[in-house]
Amino acid sequence: MEQRFTFNQVANVYRETRPGYPEALIDDVVSYAKLKPSDTVLEVGCGTGQATKSFATRDLQILAIDPGPEMVRTARETLANFTNVELLETTFEDWPAHNAVFPLIIAAQSWHWITPEARFVKAAEVLSPNGSLAVFGHVPVGIPAPLLERFKGIFLRHTGGWGTPPEAWYLPSGPFKHWFDESRLFGAVEHQCYSWKWQHTTSSYINFLRTRSDVRMLTPAIREELLGEIAKAIDGEGGEFSLDYETHLYIARRVDHGD
Repeated sequence: MEQRFTFNQVANVYRETRPGYPEALIDDVVSYAKLKPSDTVLEVGCGTGQATKSFATRDLQILAIDPGPEMVRTARETLANFTNVELLETTFEDWPAHNAVFPLIIAAQSWHWITPEARFVKAAEVLSPNGSLAVFGHVPVGIPAPLLERFKGIFLRHTGGWGTPPEAWYLPSGPFKHWFDESRLFGAVEHQCYSWKWQHTTSSYINFLRTRSDVRMLTPAIREELLGEIAKAIDGEGGEFSLDYETHLYIARRVDHGD
């Protein structure tokens, strides 16, 4: 199974455990894109609706797409009270844009899953002149030292590897600004960082790990053994801990080719 489709297997857990996005980020994106009430926003990879909901509360019209049928089903439940959200089950690559034009495209924790050849080209095609593309994602940046060492040992035993988490793509050292620049379809990229803390219990962290793509790709037996040891490690430190997190935003405006 392609890695980006593994989230569909755990849609309900994803909705319950994945955090929303800082309100300051939402406000900054809306301000940067100079959106007016009832403007239509395209969301690429809406998941179960965490970011969708925040933008929908701003009186914007949202067209949200996701390739996972269970993710879309769960998002419909999450967003049932919003009449300004339309959900479609499709990949961005296969979505029939027709003559659609949007002042803003958003991608929360999803842009790295889009086929490189389609990412910026298709986005530029459906953005209005000077329309904006906002790409953002969460990154864990601080696990308490005792747990960090335990987690490292557990992952090495069960997977043979330990490194930066998948979310590290969104750090400034990651590829996003370069991708924008390389496309030559967007102007100067603005970057913002929003720091916050995520308080976890043993069960909440284990459920979160069940939604991480690298953990989903493990065989069921290895995955359960790994999660069992992680749970014991957290229980051994009192059954709860605080994670330092950052949410990174990359946003730029479309420019005509050659400008």
